[in-house]
Formats: sequence, C-alpha cells, structure tokens
Amino acid sequence: MSTSADRQRCWSTADPLYDAYHDEEWGRPVCDERGLYERLCLEGFQSGLAWITILRKRENFRSAFAGFDPEKVATFDERDVERLLGDAGIVRHRGKIEATIANAHGVLALRDAGTPLHELVWSFRPEKYGVPKTNADWFAQTPESKELSKRLKASGFRFVGPTTVWAAMQACGVVNDHLAGCWVREDVERER
Repeated sequence: MSTSADRQRCWSTADPLYDAYHDEEWGRPVCDERGLYERLCLEGFQSGLAWITILRKRENFRSAFAGFDPEKVATFDERDVERLLGDAGIVRHRGKIEATIANAHGVLALRDAGTPLHELVWSFRPEKYGVPKTNADWFAQTPESKELSKRLKASGFRFVGPTTVWAAMQACGVVNDHLAGCWVREDVERER
C-alpha cells in the first residue's frame, strides 16, 4: 500500500498542510459564489507571498472576513479596515483588505446584474486545454483569465489581474492543471 509520501504530486513539499491542500482541494471544482469569492480574495492576498503563508492563515482570514459571506463583508467600513490592519492573524495589507471589501460589492453587483459570480467564472472555462506533463507546461495567464479579469474589474473587483484570476481558475477546477503523472488528476477530472 502506498503512503501519502509515495504519491506523485504536482509539486514537492514536506508540509502536511500543503500536501492536504494539493490532494483534497486544489483543482477540485468550486461552483458556489462564496467559495469562489473566498478563493479570488485569497489569491489576491497571496500576491507576492508564498501560498503556504495563506494556507496557514486561512482560518484567520475566514474569521476576519465573516466566513467570506459577501453580503456581510460588503457592510465593512473604515473601522473594519483599521481593525483588520491590526489583526496579526491575516496579511495586513491595506490595499488587499480594501480589495476584499470591494470584491464583496462586486459579487453583489454581479448577482444584481443577473450573472452570479459562479456562472461568470465557469463561463470562462477553456474549451480545449491540454494535460500538463511538467510544471513548465503551466501558464501564468491565458486569454480566458485576461477576459475574466476584465469582466471582474468592470464589476468593481480589485486585485484580480489575469495571473491572479488564472491561479483561482486552477485552484477552483475551472481547468484541471494537475500534471499527467499526479495521483489526483483522474479524481479531479471525474469531479469536473
């Protein structure tokens, strides 16, 4: 019987939290508004940092941002921004905190316009997408992520450049970017 350590993954790590993220979450379909909002915001917070930093603070982010409930976060004001800037459990970056609040407004604007976030994100699923053999085959951004980034920005989202959006699309299973030899790839493909 193979152990978790024996399984081929898309990246190597000695961190059990990172292994669990890869095995149980990364690339698996996220089709709900709150889940996509959370991941877009966390990808924005990750910009310039290692993803493991965000994973280690994820529960703190959830607590600080009302479980990433867009209706609640949209009510945050300057007092909340100041409170969050003092919260050592999250990444204390004013622009990213304010973007998370703006993104909540963006989620509500999309919903009001009749195209909920989950429908918009999944509408940019690439029609044809190859199976990456090595991580050198991964893209930093794609035409789809560029267009989705534009649409999100037009709805008031911030910190959603094409690279951040592509990372979220990978994380949320809009594409299956697990490598050809990764033990999780087939499970993810069945879920999609």
